[in-house]
Amino acid sequence: MNNTPAPTVADRPPSGNPPELPPPGGARQLLIPVIVLVVAVLIFAGLFGWRTLKQAASGSAGRPPVAVSAMRLVATDVPAVIQAVGSLRAVREVVLSPETAGRVVEIGFEAGQVVAAGSLLVQLYDAPEQADRAAAMARADLANAQLARVKKLIQTGAESRETLDEREAERNQALANVEQLDARITQKQIRAPFSGQLGIRLIDPGEYLEPGSAIATLTDSSHLFVDFSVPQQQLRWLQPGSTVRVTTDAWPGREFTASVATVEPRVDPDTRNIAVRALLANPDNSLRPGMFVAAELVLPPEKDRLVVPSTAIQTTAAGDNVVVIRGPEASVGGQAEYVRVTVSRRLGDTAVVSEGLQAGDVIITEGQLKVSPGAQVQVTLLKSATGS
Repeated sequence: MNNTPAPTVADRPPSGNPPELPPPGGARQLLIPVIVLVVAVLIFAGLFGWRTLKQAASGSAGRPPVAVSAMRLVATDVPAVIQAVGSLRAVREVVLSPETAGRVVEIGFEAGQVVAAGSLLVQLYDAPEQADRAAAMARADLANAQLARVKKLIQTGAESRETLDEREAERNQALANVEQLDARITQKQIRAPFSGQLGIRLIDPGEYLEPGSAIATLTDSSHLFVDFSVPQQQLRWLQPGSTVRVTTDAWPGREFTASVATVEPRVDPDTRNIAVRALLANPDNSLRPGMFVAAELVLPPEKDRLVVPSTAIQTTAAGDNVVVIRGPEASVGGQAEYVRVTVSRRLGDTAVVSEGLQAGDVIITEGQLKVSPGAQVQVTLLKSATGS
């Protein structure tokens, strides 16, 4: 007999709602590490960002100014020149050669000798011409004697006027023959047309020369021509008498002075250049014809130009830049600013700036490579406008 009591209504679960079960222990254990990892990442990110901001703030505030050398710009007059490449040419130079054919019987010079105008340099064989001249002189003497006799007889009426005219014509013809032979004899003599220095001898005694055969060069290098060309844009500056400075690598550090003698009246249609010739005195023969030279045509100076050292200019693909110091005490220090400039021309170690800078600006001449835009700089050496 079963004595177990029957369940009451209160002990029965409500119909239709199953009993709630507690969450399993494994899911709870996975959730806790995820929460801890997220919190750690957030803390690490916050610390990293705070550290970065602190370093940036401390670096910008505590970085010392960059030490540089600077210069305050002053407007000044700049010498102006037109640079060109030229060559030297002798004022008088010739290749000696005979006018007629003949055999060399005498050479009266040595290679490199300085000779005077009219000096006999080469004698060609002229014995036939000398003999013909002697015969012509004899005929001329006979013609003169006959003319004198006729002049005496015509006074007495023994000779006619017609006979006198014939004798005068014969006399004149005989003298003309003598002059003709004298000219032929002169052609057998090669003389110096002007004073100068002879070059290398190109003939030998006994050699038969044809007309135009080269004997030697004769050059008068006491004065030289400097020939060069300039663009047509410089035409307004080309005036006879203008000074031209001449330099050559044969004499480093030495400067020669010439003056413009001639300006070609026409412009070369191919190059659009104008040929210029200057006259250069060369009393000591330091320069020689044919030498390559650098010519500078001196122009009136340019007024109120800004000249900066070449070291102050930074050339990039975008153009030329100069670092200017901005601030109330720019000569002592301030903030660096990169300024685009235009260089009109260069003068040795300096450059003429036509745009971008103003008189009174303080520019960095040394140390700008370590200066970034907007950086603070300190001037340790302030140069004058002349770079001293």
